[in-house]
Amino acid sequence: MSAGTVPIVAEFGIYQKLNSVWHKRALNLFMFIVLAHWAEHLSQAYQIYVLGWPRPQAGGFLGLFYPWLVSSELMHYGYAVVMLVGLWTFRKGFSGTSRKWWTIALVIQFWHHIEHAVLQWQALTQHYWFGSPVPVSFLQMLLPKFRIEIHLFYNAAVFMPMVIGMYYHLFPPQGEHSAACGCSLRRRSIHAIAA
Repeated sequence: MSAGTVPIVAEFGIYQKLNSVWHKRALNLFMFIVLAHWAEHLSQAYQIYVLGWPRPQAGGFLGLFYPWLVSSELMHYGYAVVMLVGLWTFRKGFSGTSRKWWTIALVIQFWHHIEHAVLQWQALTQHYWFGSPVPVSFLQMLLPKFRIEIHLFYNAAVFMPMVIGMYYHLFPPQGEHSAACGCSLRRRSIHAIAA
């Protein structure tokens, strides 16, 4: 492609397409995964705090059918990696204020991923820190009986800046350019008014 020519979408790689022409669909799929994960954590909290189930039996919706999966550190670590990769991959499609908030979520998720990597390493080696009978994260060392609440906290800490970033992605502040992906609802509403 020579200088000064407009890039043809067919020449874009997957990463460029995920942050332009495929951004809306790919981001919707990613957000579906994030919300499904939230539903699992909230159903687990409901089982404990509303239904009064003992913590070992409260595994969320998936835990009703696959209790071994929910207790697996590998599943939790895998989701932490999916979140980290998703936040990193889609970050390029955000701009301005939305990118700032998305980046905050990415940084928090990076730490959350480290916590899960520590748990996964302990599960694989079976060398649990500080004489704990199970894998223990950094924050869990301070609050050993609150693993479920710690995960809710981390997920909320990542989710809130994601939501703010998504809001500014869909409704960029006045004076900010919309991202190249076409997700902006403000741009569509301005075009609808003009027509």
